[in-house]
Order: sequence, then structure tokens, then C-alpha cells
Amino acid sequence: MFFYHNAGDRLNAIAALISKAAQQNKAMLVYAPDPHVADAIDRQLWVQQPTGFVPHVRAQSPLASETLVVIADSLEHAPQSQRLFNLSREIPPGFSRFASLIEVVGQEDEDRQAGRERVKYYKDRGYAIKFIDLAEIQR
Repeated sequence: MFFYHNAGDRLNAIAALISKAAQQNKAMLVYAPDPHVADAIDRQLWVQQPTGFVPHVRAQSPLASETLVVIADSLEHAPQSQRLFNLSREIPPGFSRFASLIEVVGQEDEDRQAGRERVKYYKDRGYAIKFIDLAEIQR
């Protein structure tokens, strides 16, 4: 479980991490139950630099099972179970069936508080969490 925190631009940080995973041929399910967030990350993945477009589809696409990055508003019929990237402020339902969970927390108070609550939830259930401070990486 990876918790990236202190993201100055959360959406850009998320897209950069997804892009990096895609470059390494790592399949990733991007959980975005809020349609505005799903649309925003979809747009950002089209223009992500420095590599440009990151191939991705929505979970409803017939190509979902063949595409490394899939954006889903539900985890009910997930096309893969390797990496889950949570874009929700809530605990993703059924997250434990994924081999890895990645979270990004921005600098806004509401985002930070929701992140703390998720960390507490995961820790209370015995999950090991690796924390990465994005502010230190981006220096």
C-alpha cells in the first residue's frame, strides 16, 4: 500500500504516477466514482508530459481487458486485480482483493483529513503503508 501525500497539484501527481506505471507495463485500475474526477483524469492522461498520451479506457469499453490503464466508477467487475489507484476520498469497496493500493493526498485540508481517516482504517486492519512525501520528490 502506497500513500503519496503533500501533492501540490493532486491531479497532475496522479497522472504522473499512472504514466510512470504505464511506462513500466504495469496494469492499473483507476477507481474514480465521481464522474467529474473520472473526466478530469481522463483528460489529463491525454496530455500528460513528458511522454504525452497514456493509453487508457473506461471500464465499460470493450478494450478494457486489453488496456493497461482502466478508469472505473465501480469495482464490481474490475478487469484486473493487480494495482488499484484510489481517486475517491472514501475507502474503495473490496480494495483487499487487489495486490497493491495507491493513494494520493493533496494539500487541501479536506483532502488531508480524508486521507488521515483512510490511513487509520488501513492501519487498524494491519495493512503496511509506505508513505511518500511528494513535496520532497518535487524539489
